[in-house]
Amino acid sequence: MMIRVSRLSSSSSCGRRCVTEWRGVSGCRRRSMESVFVVGGRDESSPSPASVALQRIRALTSILNPGSSGPTAITVRYSSSSSSQSGDEVITLGDVSLQLKQPENPELVPVRYKGENLPQSILHHLRWIMQKDLLAQDVFLVGPPGPLRRNIAMMYLEMTKKEVEYVSLSRDTTETDLKQRREIVSSSAVHVDQCAVRAAVKGRVLILEGIEKAERNVLPVLNNLLENREMQLDDGRFLMAASGYDKLLQSHSKEELDAWKLVRVHEDFRVIALGLPVPWYQGNPLDPPLRSRFQARNIGALPYKDYLELLREVGEGVNPDHISRILSFAMTMVSKETHSLGLPDFPLDNLHAIVKILRAAPSTSLQNLLERLYPFHCMMASEGQTSVRNALKSFELLETEVNASSGNAVMEIRRGPTSSATVQLQCGHSVAEIQVPTGELNESVAQDSFIRTPYHDHLLSEMMQSHMVKDFCVIGSRGCGKSVLVRQFADLLGYHIETIMLYQDMTARDLLQQRMTTPSGDTVWRLSPLVIAALEGSLAVLDGVHRVNAGTFAVLHRLIHDRELSLFDGSRLLRHDRYDAVRASKGYSDADMTARGLLRIHPSFRIVALSELPVIGSSSSSQQWLSSELLTMFLYHLMRPLSMDEELHVIKKLVPQMTGMKQVMDLAHRLRSSTDASLKSVAASLSTRQLLRIARHLAIYPDTSVYNLVHKACLARFLPRLTQTALEEELESVDVRKNALPSSVDAIDRAVTCEIKDGILRIGSTTIETYNPETKMKIPDVIFYDNPLHMSVMEEMLRDYLLGEHLLLVGNQGVGKNKIIDRFLYLLNRPREYIQLHRDTTVQTLTLQPTVQDGVVVYEDSPLVRAVKQGHILVIDEADKAPTNVTCILKTLVESGEMHLADSRRIVSANSGLKPSPSIIVTHPDFRMFVLANRPGFPFLGNDFFGAMGDIFSCHAIDNPDVESEMSMLRQYGPSVPDGTLRRLVLAFGELRTMADQGMITYPYSTREVVNMVKHLERFPNEGLVSVVNNVFDFDVYNKELRDTVLETLHKHGIPIGADPRNVLLAKEFPLPPLKFAGQWNIVRQGDGKHTKPFSCSVEEKKLTIKGPVFMGIQSFVSDRTEARSQLFTEQEAFWNLPLHETSAIVDVAVTKGRHRQPGRVNGDVIHVATTSPVCLYSVDTRRQHLSCIDLYDVFPGTSARSMAYKPSIRLAPLGFPLDKNVILHEELTNTTLNINWETGELLRLDTGSLLGNAADKISRTFRANQGVFKMESEFSQDPDGPIIFFKQDHNTIDILDMMEGRVHCISLPLKIHSLFMASKHDWLLTEHQTNKKFLLSRSENDPLNFSLQKIQDKNKDGLACLDELQLVASQPLPDAYLSAALDQKIKSPNRVLSAHNAYVSIGVGFPDCLSVDIFTADRTAADDLQTFNASNNRRLVKSQIAYLPESGQVARILSTSEVPKDVIPEGLKPRTLSGFLELCDPVNRQIRCIPIPGVSNPNVYNQWYYAGFGASNFGLMMSLMSNDGLVTVDSGGCIRLWETAVYNLSQSLKQWQSLIGQNEQRPIQVTYDKELGKIPDDPKHGRIDPTGAPHVGGNTFAGGSGGINTAGMGGAGGPYRLDGGGNAVFQVADWDKAQVPEEVLHAARELAERAWKERLKQIKMSEFDGELYERYASSVRSQIKSLRIILDSLQAKSKERQWLRHQTYGDLDEAKLIEGLAGEKGIYKRRGEKEPELGSPQQKPKLIKILCDVSGSMYRFNGQDGRLDRQLESVLMVMEAFEGYDQKIKYEVFGHSGEGPSFPFIASEKPPKNNKERLDIVLALHAHAQFCISGDHTLEATKHAVEEIAKEQEVDERFVIVLSDANLERYGIRPKKFAEILTANEDVNGFVIFIGSLGDQAQRIMKQMPSGKAFVCLDTKNLPSILQQIFTSTMLSTF
Repeated sequence: MMIRVSRLSSSSSCGRRCVTEWRGVSGCRRRSMESVFVVGGRDESSPSPASVALQRIRALTSILNPGSSGPTAITVRYSSSSSSQSGDEVITLGDVSLQLKQPENPELVPVRYKGENLPQSILHHLRWIMQKDLLAQDVFLVGPPGPLRRNIAMMYLEMTKKEVEYVSLSRDTTETDLKQRREIVSSSAVHVDQCAVRAAVKGRVLILEGIEKAERNVLPVLNNLLENREMQLDDGRFLMAASGYDKLLQSHSKEELDAWKLVRVHEDFRVIALGLPVPWYQGNPLDPPLRSRFQARNIGALPYKDYLELLREVGEGVNPDHISRILSFAMTMVSKETHSLGLPDFPLDNLHAIVKILRAAPSTSLQNLLERLYPFHCMMASEGQTSVRNALKSFELLETEVNASSGNAVMEIRRGPTSSATVQLQCGHSVAEIQVPTGELNESVAQDSFIRTPYHDHLLSEMMQSHMVKDFCVIGSRGCGKSVLVRQFADLLGYHIETIMLYQDMTARDLLQQRMTTPSGDTVWRLSPLVIAALEGSLAVLDGVHRVNAGTFAVLHRLIHDRELSLFDGSRLLRHDRYDAVRASKGYSDADMTARGLLRIHPSFRIVALSELPVIGSSSSSQQWLSSELLTMFLYHLMRPLSMDEELHVIKKLVPQMTGMKQVMDLAHRLRSSTDASLKSVAASLSTRQLLRIARHLAIYPDTSVYNLVHKACLARFLPRLTQTALEEELESVDVRKNALPSSVDAIDRAVTCEIKDGILRIGSTTIETYNPETKMKIPDVIFYDNPLHMSVMEEMLRDYLLGEHLLLVGNQGVGKNKIIDRFLYLLNRPREYIQLHRDTTVQTLTLQPTVQDGVVVYEDSPLVRAVKQGHILVIDEADKAPTNVTCILKTLVESGEMHLADSRRIVSANSGLKPSPSIIVTHPDFRMFVLANRPGFPFLGNDFFGAMGDIFSCHAIDNPDVESEMSMLRQYGPSVPDGTLRRLVLAFGELRTMADQGMITYPYSTREVVNMVKHLERFPNEGLVSVVNNVFDFDVYNKELRDTVLETLHKHGIPIGADPRNVLLAKEFPLPPLKFAGQWNIVRQGDGKHTKPFSCSVEEKKLTIKGPVFMGIQSFVSDRTEARSQLFTEQEAFWNLPLHETSAIVDVAVTKGRHRQPGRVNGDVIHVATTSPVCLYSVDTRRQHLSCIDLYDVFPGTSARSMAYKPSIRLAPLGFPLDKNVILHEELTNTTLNINWETGELLRLDTGSLLGNAADKISRTFRANQGVFKMESEFSQDPDGPIIFFKQDHNTIDILDMMEGRVHCISLPLKIHSLFMASKHDWLLTEHQTNKKFLLSRSENDPLNFSLQKIQDKNKDGLACLDELQLVASQPLPDAYLSAALDQKIKSPNRVLSAHNAYVSIGVGFPDCLSVDIFTADRTAADDLQTFNASNNRRLVKSQIAYLPESGQVARILSTSEVPKDVIPEGLKPRTLSGFLELCDPVNRQIRCIPIPGVSNPNVYNQWYYAGFGASNFGLMMSLMSNDGLVTVDSGGCIRLWETAVYNLSQSLKQWQSLIGQNEQRPIQVTYDKELGKIPDDPKHGRIDPTGAPHVGGNTFAGGSGGINTAGMGGAGGPYRLDGGGNAVFQVADWDKAQVPEEVLHAARELAERAWKERLKQIKMSEFDGELYERYASSVRSQIKSLRIILDSLQAKSKERQWLRHQTYGDLDEAKLIEGLAGEKGIYKRRGEKEPELGSPQQKPKLIKILCDVSGSMYRFNGQDGRLDRQLESVLMVMEAFEGYDQKIKYEVFGHSGEGPSFPFIASEKPPKNNKERLDIVLALHAHAQFCISGDHTLEATKHAVEEIAKEQEVDERFVIVLSDANLERYGIRPKKFAEILTANEDVNGFVIFIGSLGDQAQRIMKQMPSGKAFVCLDTKNLPSILQQIFTSTMLSTF
């Protein structure tokens, strides 16, 4: 809205002409405001500015003073009354006269309200009041906020010399405050008349101000008094109207009437009510009976001319043009047109204050002065701010920011003798001197911690100006320095500060007076700190105006505006000049004035209010606290956060030795300037106070991680995930990164330990001298087991403790917060005081504990007060449970060391400057506060203690211990509990906690529960883990959804809840054909002679050339391991999936065994998986929860092209200690050899410099691929001296790599090698190319360069080879016992297990040590029932598909489903559902087992291309040996499976598994209700309907009951289906009872359920096919629906949580009203109830979500490839089901866009689907649109349209647009930057985009270019609902 109003002429004569013109406009025709508001500039031919201004002023006058039609001017005239014998005066207002009476109590007559020359508008109001007074009518003055109405009433009373009884009504006002209050005097209860009774009896005028603020049940007590002048009093008296009383007096004596307790109401008794018009303003509307008893008068704003004259009188000497422009702007802001914009009222009544400032400092910025009255920047949205700026601009009041705020400073302060000072100010380019009041302190009490900046100087100078004329309020964000600045202000002027912490539940009594008892038991009133400050001339600092209820704060209006105050005990505070005038006029002394209840307000008294910024646009009055009423009370100063340079200057001055703060400063200011709301909320945690804390920490402890300090300050661990992600990105942008953690738990243990030696405590590297208390009684001593995480936390706590900080520990329940604190205090040797807060904690109970002793209220010191006195540590537990408005009173105690107590004592700091007295408690220097709170937000739903006052503490996020820390701790609680059991518990509970953080379950399971279970297992080792776990999870037994989720998680981690110990399903066993003698191998030497030496090979030694290192990026992923033995015991132990690229193919797997890793540690195996396309190395530590991925695309770039000529073949060779973090990667086609450190990403290229390497360099890639491949043999690579062998097929050289020595030995052979097998480190079996002849290459143990070659003659009795082509040669021999068992004869000989194509297993007895080797073979053709295994003869196995298990002597092979007998395939499974089989040939036990390997969960079509060229592995299964004869397999989909195959190991594991279940806990032992299950009726039934809805338990009769048999209900057995009987309690029949229900009954029940289901489908017109189709979509998102509804239910429950209702006549005794109870009052109780919202408060509006679905053709086209359309439909279905029933809170719409257009409505917010049929119709409609629409894209147009349309919605609380897209934007030329601009175009709309389909990395690239937290990529069905849930819970639901 553009506003342009020409300003008035600056000349005084023009001003007089204007006034003259104002007087003559009464006859003018009223004009509309359009004549005042002109859009655009002035035309050249338009009238002159002066005439235009005159015309507009006339129009403005006619509007602002519509009732002025030129009445005769009213004059005030006093005269003597001719009819009065006493000579009383008569006052005449115009034509209305009133005879004046001499007041009996002249001190009750208002003084100094009436000016000399009252404006005519006010005189008209006074005349009207006099008319009503003459008519004996009560009046109601209604109008906008401000003191004008009250001043007019006081003027009238002063003019008519009437005594006044004034009461300011508030929400705390009760009947006793108006009628009578009981007091205890001399041990007797007496009734004391209150204002209404006193006024009625004494003939005074009762002024009731704030009618709209009183509760509706309070004021009706006055109805009869107002109407009939009658009232029944509590003491038995009855007030009677004067006329009725006088009639009785004619026939009865005065004594008789007194005996009847009749009291005459004075005929001069009147009531003047003051109130705001409701509903325009917030408050309670008038009760109709009450309203009818008043005559109303609208007291609006004064006319322009009256204001102009008043302001010119006040601002004598001020430029008239300035006054005119200021007034014109102010009148514009209160016009009706401006009101229509919804802007707060401009405080016209405060204009005189800024005019006084202008008179004293003429060069002060006019805009700045107006903004002190009307701080529109901080209370209006952008639209309102624009309107105000336009108005300022129209009157030439808008200045540049530089001009408005530059050059101001306090230059000099000269203290005067009489509580005043002359302050010299620099105002721009001029100097001004002003007179300001000062305090009584002569010495500075401020600390040297205030560092002034030019901005502070400017702000202090403005505060000095405001201080000269009025109270002021400083508004600023939390932690920006408001309190420090005000302390500096007070110090400059010698003020003592009285800090009054305001809180939400604060009452008027807390602000003014509080009741207490004397030692004799009498009730008295104690002055509040605010009143004391007023009497002593202190500076009262009201901290937290934004928290206090506006209805309570209203009692201060008169104190702030008029410097008068009426107290509850009847006494009155008067402004000093009024007090002096009353005393002088009557000749009273100060004692006389005090006896009459009059107290003098010190002229130096001032109020400074502090508040946080209002929340713009909030519908909550507590957040948008800056109302029109509050604007009239103060001048406002907006304190912005310091700029970076200013903040850096302050920090450098306070912390000269600071280091490392540049990045933190950059981060803080980036967050403050961010447009993202979530980041702005984080910025509040990095206030100047927090930055100073970080700087001090870094100055003393420079080794501390900046990353950790920022996370501590922001409590980042508990931020919503979106905000966490955004914060991490901001941290990266300023180069603040997380420090690398120590590589092992042992390293952490060494780094963080604690000890006490010679009185010195050391935690980690931090030391402190232990405390020496007077008594050790309160020093906590608890059982505490040190663990790395908690010790690290305690070291950080100790550092903050040494820095003098108070500590705040925040975390989930049960994570050890109390234990950490107690242990910490024990180590420090510090006594503690403990206090636990709760929802009913009040300010009084937090500080003092009132009790009644002998009829006297006695206050006992609370733990807080005792800690302050004695210097103990105050531990405040459960701080989040108490209302933040209660705990906020701790702020002053922490910041300034001051606090007021209910017994009139006060806590002060040592440097307060106050004189010692019994009422002063000086804070002990050793006092410290440790606060404990649960994490903010869901699921605790407590109060956000951290958000309210977290920045005044040093915060520590206490999380559940990490896995190793928790394991370390649990081992100490349960040293005999198996390590595997502990790990299962730790991992399971860790995942449950993560689910709780994400809102998927409601209860955050803690370490406390795990510790309790471990204690149980330690004490009762024979108990099954399952039964012990149920001790925790039986809470959830009746919540089916939650229990299913928990069971799924426990099963995943191998806790077999619900499993039967007989559930064992091991592979079927087949007999192994006997091992028969098949022939001999004869090892012959060179030549034919027996004594001929072996052939000696030539060896060349070379140094290994290493190129590098290069550091590759490492990606970390969570390894989602699932234990496979949760319900069924099989050979499979566990499985998890690798996060493969969509085109990846598995090429090899290898294992670094735990025994070859760093000694002295508990190590697990590390599984390495190599992939191609792209080439990546995945590493998984089986004992960790994370896996790493190193992308080697830069090393093998050609793999992305998928050239048919180049298919990388990669083999892995893990190394052992001390190189156990390394793995050798060998690419067989290019002979590329890399050494990769899988933990650091360091990559080295190894160049052997041998003939192999030189040959490889000279052969082209295509030619090389046709010439054979390079091979690597690494059987002993993990041994310290184990060689790694390289050779090329069809070549005659071998390279032997020694990694430890860094050397290569190259051997030349007289044969072309086909294959090589390492029978030992020194004996290698070679086969010759094409001939398949065998040779033994031996290496001398003494001479590493001595190699000998011997030929092996392989012939059987038929002259043929004993074995076909070899597949395996074992590297270790069978033990003698195993060998004897295998050959069925006792034998002791060297041996090796062999494997060839034509045999299951073979054994070479005597190999490799003997010259003659006997070959025993179990031939595959030996048994008829195993003929089908022969298929393996046709397939050549690779190294990764066959393995020897040395501990059990088994040979394991991977077979395809076509290579096994049909009877091996498990029943019910089809071959296509399996990946293959593990064939285990066990010669020792003479058996064959075939273990089925489950099918690929996510098959990859790209793999078919890769495996097609490798016949050896054409179905993509790889295998490797693990420790303890375990096996690992990896399928083509990236699923890793662990197998246990050794018979002995299986038997031991089975025993452990059965012990976990707890076989000795027999179910019949349990106490159960006897049920004759044999009497179950034959047929299930629905049951009878009970119309009363009463609960039925058992009985088998009624439907909807619980715990019954064969009827439809809940928790029973044998019923046809579930039926809820109306929310009654569910009684569950035990599972074992359900198991006894006969099968035929279950079958019949199922049939009945199906019939009922079909009937339900029929009712909603849904076919069975529709039902099944709906279930197919719904089942995929059922868990997400449940979790989202759980969150909604919990938040809704919180919003409906009952509150304490006070002033009740029954319920629980209110401790705050003990004295009232002693006095006999009734309303002294409180009770819980649903508190009704305040009348007139804004209605809670729903949130609106617009979901924009991509229903373009590409969604349908690519759905078959990646399921993107199905994912979208499931997500829409999740929204529809989850939001059902929350229509009042959430409204949603679903629109679609495609090539057809940008907006197709599918769901309107007014008509959400109500049943499954309607929801299915929407899903099908979305599907059909995508199928049949034309191609094209309207993503940008649709998003823009959605944002614009939703922004127009007014009746909503928040707006959300969620765009679902397939990221196919490049095809249509859509730039991500443009998309981001549209998505975030409107700050009132929360926009998000989810990419649910992507070709390649399109979506990832687009997401990186989108704003942080606004874009997501979802390529997995299960993740999309989780992302939607994340959006809702982290943004929308946080304000539910």
